[in-house]
Amino acid sequence: MTQKFARESHTIMNELVLPNDTNTLNNLMGGRLLHWMDIAAAISAQKHCNRIVVTASVDNVSFRHPIKLGDVISIEAQVSRAFTTSVEVRLVVWAQNIPSGTRVKSNEAFYTFVAIDKQGEKVAVPQLVPETEEEQKLYNEALQRRELRLVLAGKLKPKDAKELQNLFKEVVKK
Repeated sequence: MTQKFARESHTIMNELVLPNDTNTLNNLMGGRLLHWMDIAAAISAQKHCNRIVVTASVDNVSFRHPIKLGDVISIEAQVSRAFTTSVEVRLVVWAQNIPSGTRVKSNEAFYTFVAIDKQGEKVAVPQLVPETEEEQKLYNEALQRRELRLVLAGKLKPKDAKELQNLFKEVVKK
């Protein structure tokens, strides 16, 4: 399987928050944002895999800053690591109020996708080559996030989560 550079999967999706996207407080509804994030992440994953992908998991999504009616959101998505048949995609959401000129980071999350063929069977994905220091850090930490997802899903026993064990050993040393 060939290798691809991280920048090849980079996707930026913009959306204008309209009245139909908001709750009674004129804030963007969380479900609508998750929907848009899923689309942006899927595009990024498909660009990397050159395959159809399906959402396998969504990590914790914290809503740090409300997104208001009329704001423009930019969702940045990029594959952070490729495994055998799956890819992890990092998402960062920015909210921009154009009239005031403000731009704030609203959300961050990791989505995992599995590549499939036309029969719905899992297929191998290209490996990822991180280029920058930040990409290398995300790439390395992806093993810990993956193990945590698998432990929480009951697919990996905590005693077998070696990367997570190493993380906790480092924390205890500090």
